Amino acid sequence: MKKLLLFTIILCSSLLCQAQKSRVISGDEQTSKYFPILKGKRIAVFSNHTGMIGEKHLLDILLENKFKVTAIFSPEHGFRGNADAGEHIASSVDSQTGVPILSLYEGKEQKPSEASMKKFDILVVDIQDVGLRFYTYYITMCRLMDACAEYHKKILILDRPNPNGFYVDGPILDMKHKSGVGWLPIPIVYGMTLGELALMINGEHWLPEARTCNLDIIKCENYTHQTKYELPIPPSPNLPNMKSIYLYPSTCFFEATPVSLGRGTALPFQIYGHPDMIGYSYSFTPRSISGAKNPPQLDNLCHGVDLSTMSNEEIWEHGVDLSYVINAYRNLNIGDKFFRSFFEKLVGVDYVRKMIEEGKSADEIKAMWKDDVEKFKQQRKPYLLYQE
Repeated sequence: MKKLLLFTIILCSSLLCQAQKSRVISGDEQTSKYFPILKGKRIAVFSNHTGMIGEKHLLDILLENKFKVTAIFSPEHGFRGNADAGEHIASSVDSQTGVPILSLYEGKEQKPSEASMKKFDILVVDIQDVGLRFYTYYITMCRLMDACAEYHKKILILDRPNPNGFYVDGPILDMKHKSGVGWLPIPIVYGMTLGELALMINGEHWLPEARTCNLDIIKCENYTHQTKYELPIPPSPNLPNMKSIYLYPSTCFFEATPVSLGRGTALPFQIYGHPDMIGYSYSFTPRSISGAKNPPQLDNLCHGVDLSTMSNEEIWEHGVDLSYVINAYRNLNIGDKFFRSFFEKLVGVDYVRKMIEEGKSADEIKAMWKDDVEKFKQQRKPYLLYQE
């Protein structure tokens, strides 16, 4: 009996050890690697509610360890992650710590002001991205990289896995459509972590005036580009679960149409519909809720499609899937009233709208960006930190 008990204990210990070895360890967990870099520095933090190390926020851990944190920069949705999409985040103070939250937009060219940049020596980036060109956290990082390059400030990126990092899909952004939802000449799904993307920004000289930023990156451990990493914390109010994150590359295009994509419901980015769509038994009504105060089709009964029951494997197989937008376009049959100019900012090129209007299929359109995908995969290779 004692031998059996001992064997069970050894087996359990071995399994626990294996689980620890295979668990993805993000950069912020590896304090022994970056605490020495921060010693004696005035620190600014670019983060939000996702910057958690276990049960504690990075900010709290830095303060507990007597580091001098002088400033916070917060992205879209705010430092605590509860603002609406696109809502302006003004300068304020974090109520829990008293650390100043500085505006990203007070200086020239929508960058932090000179006064803000003088408040710190090093910027620590710890934020959970989802790896899509129209998800704005990487754009905020770009602006901060530009400001840090201009003012000779170092950036330390505590890298995190990309939940959509296992594939590349979509057209490369035509830079004439550069906007707040598309900043770099990259595909819709670019398959890189923020650390890797920062290296590419430097290496491809994508900052203004070909400036480069002084970077340090703490890599994730036990992560590759085939890892299906599930986020422990929703990255923003309208991406509440992994299904929404996987469908987001395909359903975000509805933002440029009159069709609701489920903002103001329990299934944002996982359903779509419109009051005038016909032939569907599924229906929903968007309401004003936290994180979606004034959603499209507010209080209107919408008829459409529930994608939330799809398997993850089916979503992954299709990647960027235009069939949902094409379906709604044909069903509503309202011609030029369907697409707004914002559509080109999201999709990044002119030909997609034209091909949809010409009656082309999702597969025919997808074939148009196949070369873009292969070109980008080669271009990004020198900057990858993790095995493909």
